[in-house]
Amino acid sequence: MLDLLWLLLPVAAASGWLAARHHEQKKSIRSSLAPDYFKGLNYLLNEEPDKAIDIFLKLIEIDNETVETHFALGVLFRRRGEVNRAIRIHQNLMARQSLEPQQRSLAMFELGEDYQSAGLLDRAESLFQELVTSNTHQVLALRQLLEIYQQEHDWEKAIRTAQKLHHASNEPLSPVIAQFYCEQAQDYIAQGNSHAAQQTIQQALKTDSNCVRASLLEGQLALEQDNPKKAIIAFKRVEEQNPIYLIEVVEPLQICYQKIGQLEKFIHYLHLILERYGSITPMLVLANRIKQQQGEQKAADFLVKQMHNRPSLRGLDYLLDLVLTKSDCITRDHLLLLKDVTKQLLKNRAIYKCRHCGFQARKLHWQCPSCKQWNTVKPTQGIDGE
Repeated sequence: MLDLLWLLLPVAAASGWLAARHHEQKKSIRSSLAPDYFKGLNYLLNEEPDKAIDIFLKLIEIDNETVETHFALGVLFRRRGEVNRAIRIHQNLMARQSLEPQQRSLAMFELGEDYQSAGLLDRAESLFQELVTSNTHQVLALRQLLEIYQQEHDWEKAIRTAQKLHHASNEPLSPVIAQFYCEQAQDYIAQGNSHAAQQTIQQALKTDSNCVRASLLEGQLALEQDNPKKAIIAFKRVEEQNPIYLIEVVEPLQICYQKIGQLEKFIHYLHLILERYGSITPMLVLANRIKQQQGEQKAADFLVKQMHNRPSLRGLDYLLDLVLTKSDCITRDHLLLLKDVTKQLLKNRAIYKCRHCGFQARKLHWQCPSCKQWNTVKPTQGIDGE
């Protein structure tokens, strides 16, 4: 309860200063309020917040200058998870006829946050929409609406709200809006509406030409529609958009080139991206290809050469697989132990990591489940990554 004490002491001090500043009649009213302030404070310190609220709600009827106290208490209750008490305080504020327009709009915003915290999203949405319409606290209200629509997966409203927020605040929201279009496209794909999905994917690319997710969705959709040439164009666009995501296109590109009978072109492309970016995924695919065509020894030689420049746990694990097929019994026991260690390390490792909060995952998330940021989860780099 010390946080409440520190919150209310400046208010009490401010009340004394205001009393000295006003005329004698006001001074007598303020002096009559002092005992009630301390009585309310005493209730808070004794873990009786409902009685304290009753005291403070009575004070606002007498003196409008206690409004700031109520705002502070409402926010404090909400942050402590006592949302019902916060709602009660902010509803009481809005009911006061003497409240100034700016204070009323602030009370409306705080009440909207209360409802949002309580999961009453329809009520919160209504209040935030009213604030946007009245052009008061517009940017803050739009941000809260955007959070609500993401929570509800209402991507159409999320897109419109993000566009309004961009115009109101000049924030660079194109990458986020493109993600909303991608979410919408995935919903269309799940519904079997490939035409609407394709249109929405194009909207995402129009909004953000560097949207990797839109290219991946376009490629996957083209592959499902048995159009591998179109899929190849979409998948290879990823290199221009953000080459760190190239590991996501290696496998689907192999399928595409197999379908059109041009695997050698795929192998050539793998060599190019391996030379340019040094990722482990194309290295392993090439090693597997060499193994199929030229045998384990040539594949092992290729891996050893590559890993001198690019040490990799996954590369070591694959190399151990190759060596185990050719080792004698004495060496084999030691190699099997090392193989077991690498297998366990790979089994538990995170493949992706959020660049904003550090959240780690084994699958790609376009929105970080931890910090809720978009486009921040990327493949891990280094000896145990790409």
